[in-house]
Amino acid sequence: MTDASPTTVLSAERLHGSLGDPLMEVMNFLNEVTSRYPDAISFGPGRPYEGLFEVDRIGDYLDAYRRYLAEEAGHTPDEIRTLLFQYGRTNGQIHELVARALRNDEGIEADPRSLVVTVGCQEGMFLVLRALFADPADVLLVSSPCYVGITGAARLLDIETVHVPEGERGADPDALRETVAALRAAGKRPRAFYVVPDFSNPTGSCLPTADRRRLLEVAEEADLLLLEDNPYGFFTRTGTGLPTLKALDTRRRVIYLGSFAKTCFPGARVGYVIADQHVQAADGGRTLLADELSKIKGMVTVNTPALSQAVIGGMLLTHDFRLREANKPAADFYQENLAVLLDRLDTLLPRERREAAGISWNVPEGGFFLTLALPVAADNDLLEASAREHGVIWTPMNYFYPPGDGGRHQIRLSLSYLTPEQIAEGARRLVELLERSCL
Repeated sequence: MTDASPTTVLSAERLHGSLGDPLMEVMNFLNEVTSRYPDAISFGPGRPYEGLFEVDRIGDYLDAYRRYLAEEAGHTPDEIRTLLFQYGRTNGQIHELVARALRNDEGIEADPRSLVVTVGCQEGMFLVLRALFADPADVLLVSSPCYVGITGAARLLDIETVHVPEGERGADPDALRETVAALRAAGKRPRAFYVVPDFSNPTGSCLPTADRRRLLEVAEEADLLLLEDNPYGFFTRTGTGLPTLKALDTRRRVIYLGSFAKTCFPGARVGYVIADQHVQAADGGRTLLADELSKIKGMVTVNTPALSQAVIGGMLLTHDFRLREANKPAADFYQENLAVLLDRLDTLLPRERREAAGISWNVPEGGFFLTLALPVAADNDLLEASAREHGVIWTPMNYFYPPGDGGRHQIRLSLSYLTPEQIAEGARRLVELLERSCL
């Protein structure tokens, strides 16, 4: 039965301009292609492999957290009931536990008061951007190519973004310095630079320690904040990681964005921000930036769900606040996937043949992604043909660049969501596509 009465029709022109931005259609298009070709092998999603999840252990983690509240934190049964069932502290309940893990895993000495526990890392990005960008002249700098989550958040908040070209090893400190100077000369105010130093999405690049130190030097010289996002740092070929920018930060230039999506499980939707910068009030008083973020969070999500925090807190307790060690099986799994993908590509496309055709790819040291360059346009039309005729899905790299400014001949391959057998078969199907399109 349909309603015969007149319906309300909203004008697209009177909705927020971001809703018409092609950037907002990226995930919808990929999901739509995947749903239409369910039998295709997808190198698209940057999700953890679900076979690593242990459903039966969720109860164990909740019990571990409940025991911690009673035995270590000294809470009564009534207080524990409130902590698990009620809204709770806006900045989060497990901030002290997260701080312990950061000390063990990353060598980051974070005052628990400077931590805001968020609904995923994406909320952390929104809170930080909303707090920092107060003037139309303020500009967010991002690496080019860049994760669409941060550029999408900036677009929703009407924040101008400027892409800083990456070098072969990731973020380029010299390019950052030049971009800041050019923007200032044009009357703009570069406010912060978003960077993923460890196995970045989408390229998989890893920034050397010397360049990390240089980034911090540029930030200090330019009075710039660094927004460091680190979802993939544990998944290294060597098992030990390079120091994070935050661990090297002695001047509180770095706002650290963290998440338990890749290291614990994404369904919990728990992330965090280390915002230990001081904020000077007009009356001379000082607060932490974390306290300012809390004001925004209170009006957005109120708080991060207590049960999600309890599960993550229980995981931290169970693994003695050492998630890098606990993630060793996952890191080994992803490394096997990476090795299989590189081997299959190398075997199916020998060096002389691929070089003659103009096909190449990078060799990451870890993480979830690698990038493959083609002599033809890697656009939505090629992706559609790839899914329909060859049963393999990937992500066009032009999604990660400003419109019309790069990535037109590149694809991103994500290796995290598949088994080694699926990786091998997916590589075979991909090479079939390349043989038809490029060779």
